[in-house]
This record gives sequence, structure tokens and C-alpha cells, in this order.
Amino acid sequence: MTKQFKIIYKVSIVILAILAAMLLGSVILITIGADVFKTYLVILFEPLKTTLQISEVLIRAIPLTIIALGISVAYRSGIINIGAEGQMAMGILGTTAVALAFPDLPKPILLPMAILAGAIAGGAWGFIPGILRAKLQVSELLSTVMLNYIAAQFYTFMLRGPFLDPAELASGTPQSMRLTKKGIWLDRFVRGTRLHTGIFLALALAVLIYFLLWKTNYGYKMRAAGASARAAKYGGISVTWYLVIAMVISGAFAGIAGSVEIAGVHRRALEGITGGYGFSGIVVALFGGLHPAGIVPASFLFGLLIVGADMTQRMVGVPANMVNVLQGIIILVIVATQMILADPYLMEKVWRKYQGLGKKRLEVEA
Repeated sequence: MTKQFKIIYKVSIVILAILAAMLLGSVILITIGADVFKTYLVILFEPLKTTLQISEVLIRAIPLTIIALGISVAYRSGIINIGAEGQMAMGILGTTAVALAFPDLPKPILLPMAILAGAIAGGAWGFIPGILRAKLQVSELLSTVMLNYIAAQFYTFMLRGPFLDPAELASGTPQSMRLTKKGIWLDRFVRGTRLHTGIFLALALAVLIYFLLWKTNYGYKMRAAGASARAAKYGGISVTWYLVIAMVISGAFAGIAGSVEIAGVHRRALEGITGGYGFSGIVVALFGGLHPAGIVPASFLFGLLIVGADMTQRMVGVPANMVNVLQGIIILVIVATQMILADPYLMEKVWRKYQGLGKKRLEVEA
């Protein structure tokens, strides 16, 4: 089997998977009476027509990238993190607490300290399911989902209680005080848009995760633990330890995503600020092949889907919730694609048929 054939085989499977996802999406759009061609046109191209719209896509891509990077660390280490939504909320609370407690500190001190607080809060929330899985064999699927609910309720309590803006006491609107501009705001560097410097942090974290997982001894051990826990234990790797570390890193990245979102976009803690990024980040991580080089463009694609879905509601009359349906379809297609690509017997079977066709062609030409 040649290297060229392997590349062609994998590319062909991916292309077929994309076509299958679009076909399934088309069936659903037809079912609700939507114009399929126009809907896809709006979703994929309309958000790219102006600088403002492109910046909105990038704004969505920033937290998606950071969360997906953390989730990829967990997946590569053999543990599934579905709790990024709650970890992001805890990161926002940690950042808000520090920003409100030290409003007079200069930005070079307060901003890193606030982001670090968000990372610690998210990492601590990720530590809980990690240690439960490592020590007590509690399913992380169950524990992370349950912790999402706890985090959501705690987040709401803090916004309606200790963090409530005094100016909102009469109205009762659940939001914190506005964070100080000189201390915590991330700079916006494209005039007329909300695009902020958090994008450079996201890219830097992508490089960091690449070097951590593929260029360090620790990363090798984490990937070994995820590939085969039994073999890793036989090789002297503490699988239990690396499971916990992976979940802490994953939670910390979700917390950083919350910190960046509040410092760059909203500038105060609000209800619904997580925006489903924690769940979308899972899809982005899988779609990006659990690798930083794939996660960055995948984040842009899903940012495009989010912005495009909002635009379809106004321009085509398709509900914005259709993006959730498309994400579900993409997850199913990704899982099926990974199963196909991981099957060496199927590849060998296709290779033999390919060779057979080549021999027949030569016989005909002769």
C-alpha cells in the first residue's frame, strides 16, 4: 500500500463525510420548508462580506479555540470533558472577583492576575471530575454534566447576590458591575469592530498545546495514557496522575476562555454569557482532529456557523436553532468518519480493489 494511496483514501473519506453532512442538513432544511441553496449561501458566505461581520466570526472563534484546545488535551489523555460550560462560568466568576476586588491595580498586573484567577477557578472545577474518575472510577460523563448544573446555579446566585451591580438593585437585572477599563479590558484593535487582542492569546495557547503534547515528555505520557492505559501502566506511566492533570488543564483553558470573553467582549459578568461555547467546543475539538492545527480553522468555521445561523433567521426565515441541528449532524458524521479511518481492514479492502481496477485497465490497454 503506497503512501499516496493512503493520502487519497483519507482525503476522499473526509470529502464524502462533508458531503454527507451537507446532504443530511439539506434533508432537514427541506423538511421545514427552507430554501436549501439560499440557506447554505447565507450561512457560509454572508458573514464574510464585511470587516464587521468577519470580526464577529473571529470573536466567536476565540473562546471556541481556547475551550477546544483544553478539551483536546483531555481527549488525548483518555478522559472526556463535557463540563467546559460550567468551567467557563467558574472562570468568569474568578476573573470578576479579582477585577472587582482590585480595581485600582494597573493593567499589566490586574489583567494577568484576573486571567490567572479564571484559569485557577476553571481548573479547580475540572479537578473534581478528574480526581473522581482517577480514584473512584466515577464516570466523567456523569460528573461533568452534573457539575455544569451546579456551576450554572452558583453563577446565577453570585450574579443576583454578591456580584450584583448596586445600580441594578431596583430592576434586579442579574449582572455584575462594569469592570474597570484601565485595569481589565482587552484592547480592540480594528476600528469599528469588537475584535480584541484575545485572538493573539488564543493562537499563543494553540502553539503552547502543540509543544506540550507533541514536543515534551509530559505530553508523550499523556497521549500514551490516552492511547492505551494498560500499556502506559506497564511502561511505568502514572495514568491516574495524568488523567487528573489533563482535566485540570482542560478546565483551566475553559476558565481562560471565560476570562477572555468577559475582558474582551462584555466587560461585566452577565447571564447567558457562556453562550453554549462549552458544548460547541467539544464539536470543534473533534472536527479539528484534536490537534491545534485543525482546531484553529475549525473554530473559525463554527464561528461562521454561529454568525451565519443568526443571519439566516433574519434573511431566510430559518430558525437560528438550526445551527444546533447542524452541529449534531457534524458530530455524527465525525464519529462515523473516525471509525472508518481507524479501520485498517477497510482500507486494505479498498486498496485491493484499487489494485484490481489497475490490472484490468492495463489488460484492456494491452
